[in-house]
Amino acid sequence: MNKDIRFMWLMVFFDLPVTTKKERGNATRFRNFLKRDGFLMIQFSVYARICRAEEGVEKHLKRIKSNLPPKGSVRTLQITDKQYARMKLLVGESTKTERKASEQLVLL
Repeated sequence: MNKDIRFMWLMVFFDLPVTTKKERGNATRFRNFLKRDGFLMIQFSVYARICRAEEGVEKHLKRIKSNLPPKGSVRTLQITDKQYARMKLLVGESTKTERKASEQLVLL
């Protein structure tokens, strides 16, 4: 493995309207897109994905932009793997999906 490769996390935070049936459908489609694109659900409206270097982040940002719902608020944050590892879980437990992703990353 090339030691120069820097893994980055792309985090997506969103607050989408779900008042009408159409809005709920748009929110569900967006969440399903994120899952299909390899994002892990950290909390209901917080998703994260590991990316290889800056190029990987840019690729997934483009995908997010082309799948945005028509209304609501969607934000992204790019952080290093080291910064992500420093995240503190104050109440509750990490999800099964998060634990599995951490195990897979150790293998890399």
